[in-house]
Amino acid sequence: MGFKCGIVGLPNVGKSTLFNALTKTAAAQAANYPFCTIEPNTGEVAVPDPRMAELAGIAGSKEIIPTRISFVDIAGLVRGASKGEGLGNQFLANIREVDAVVHVLRCFEDDDITHVEGRIDPVADADTIETELMLADLESLERRVDQTRKRATGKDKEAQTLLPVMEASLKLLQDGKPVRSLLNELDPEDIKILKGLNLLTSKPVLYVCNVAEGDASKGNAETEKVAAMAAEQSAGTVIISAAIEAEVAQLDAEEAEMFLSEMGLEEAGLDRLIRAGYELLDLITYFTVGPKETRAWTIRRGTKAPAAAGVIHTDFERGFIRAFTIAYDDFIAYKGETGAKEAGKARDEGKEYVVQDGDVIHFRFNT
Repeated sequence: MGFKCGIVGLPNVGKSTLFNALTKTAAAQAANYPFCTIEPNTGEVAVPDPRMAELAGIAGSKEIIPTRISFVDIAGLVRGASKGEGLGNQFLANIREVDAVVHVLRCFEDDDITHVEGRIDPVADADTIETELMLADLESLERRVDQTRKRATGKDKEAQTLLPVMEASLKLLQDGKPVRSLLNELDPEDIKILKGLNLLTSKPVLYVCNVAEGDASKGNAETEKVAAMAAEQSAGTVIISAAIEAEVAQLDAEEAEMFLSEMGLEEAGLDRLIRAGYELLDLITYFTVGPKETRAWTIRRGTKAPAAAGVIHTDFERGFIRAFTIAYDDFIAYKGETGAKEAGKARDEGKEYVVQDGDVIHFRFNT
């Protein structure tokens, strides 16, 4: 199950520097964690999770295998991309293929790096890209709505189901608003329809404020503007100095920790970005734990036990019997499976159980 975050931004905002730091970090992890570069502009990185070391320590696991998430470096956008300006068509095609958008905004001054618009204004930069995405969605949806209306008039049941969601989305776009603002108003079935339309502005967004090294710990006036904008949109923000991350990516773990401490940072910004991307997709982690390995598995929040088992192997889902489950806190508090059992904290869950973040699970199944 692959989940992709597309890194987007105007030219010269630090987007590729950030992506290169991500992939170098991933390459450094390769000795211990699964990593691959799928395409020249796509890299998979391990999701940092300190719980795994705790679980592995208790279970005596020989290996720790984190869950992963993909980041895609998408071609820089310029004004007019919805009409094919610059690499617009490539940009829009690539963005359709990702699950969420990580939008890098320039929040630093540097006379040696020219801004494509000739000014530093991250909120205006965000508006530029959002506008291009809305225009592309508008053009696409207008054609599709006309076709769907004709089918709905002819009593086509599928068209009659699709049309209300499509018309609501079209109205938002005509009012200059992204389609994702509709998600809070729809029931689960309509949300499925909306996601099936694969509109660019229906994808969740995380704003990454790229700052100068001196602003990495607290941000600056520009990051405050971005935070206010994100709050209005119910979007997230992460403050990162791509320059710092590029340096950290070159260091070993001990050197990186010392360097970050000297910069007044508790952890690498990339770790926060990876976790934020994971949360943006509404993903959670469950664990399988044993002497051989402690392994993390990714599922969407709300996934039931059989589907969660299917992430490991389709046979697990097909022959699901039950899920022997211990909450993470209980596993830690009672020093593992035996202690949790004795304390009455281990339980068998059936097909309707919704897996919770941090669950330690052994699946029982028939082949």
